[in-house]
Amino acid sequence: MKNKDQEFQEMTLIDHISELRKRLLWSFLYIVIIFIFCFYFADQLFAFLAYPLINLMDLEKGQGFIYTALQEAFFTELKIAFFFSLFFAFPLISIQIWKFIAPGLYKNEKRAFLPFLIATPILFFAGGAMVYYLISPIAWKFFLSYQNLNSSGIPIRLEAKMGEYLSLMMRFIFAFGLAFQLPVVLGLMAKVGIVDHESLKKFRKYAIVIAFLSAAFLTPPDPFSQISLALPIIILYEISIYIAKIIQRNKKKNKEKEDA
Repeated sequence: MKNKDQEFQEMTLIDHISELRKRLLWSFLYIVIIFIFCFYFADQLFAFLAYPLINLMDLEKGQGFIYTALQEAFFTELKIAFFFSLFFAFPLISIQIWKFIAPGLYKNEKRAFLPFLIATPILFFAGGAMVYYLISPIAWKFFLSYQNLNSSGIPIRLEAKMGEYLSLMMRFIFAFGLAFQLPVVLGLMAKVGIVDHESLKKFRKYAIVIAFLSAAFLTPPDPFSQISLALPIIILYEISIYIAKIIQRNKKKNKEKEDA
């Protein structure tokens, strides 16, 4: 026979599972609804993603995108709708995450955790914007410079496939979006005491190597793409050191106040 404490713990666990199920269902519902709208406007969304390359193409001579498989255009639009549904639903999913964990936090813990939760989608969008407005136009211009450069006089022209371009663009955006989460991850680790700014300083040279290895894994195999991702990671790591220093200083002040 179970005592009251065991019944209370069991009920608490069931409540947590029910709450988690509720938040997951809401998140799934957001993704489905936004997916339907994104699929309806898939042509416009692809045109938006393709603009950095289209802007550099010779449209008057018929240069543009092609698809070589019968189903490629359809599945490309499905991928576009799914990609943008995740992108636009991310802030709403973050709210559901906050609603799930907030009741179990004290007031001071909420104040400490909320800025990191808010910063997560903002930094992800910043990484995606950097790809779209800065990195991809420079990268596509470099790749297009190889058109008509054959010494034998054979005309060489890019005919980009829809699916390949979308995969490349999504890979770029997700790579930079995840890389821009570095201050959030290291800030949370500093908040709970796993790391401090001194240990981050000592780890700096290893972090630089890891940054270039990560860039080589996440980006296409060309030096420009890898350097364009590795450098922001290194800069964000330096910012994380400064954030960890501020967090450590605030924790020290709070401890002195409590002791006083």
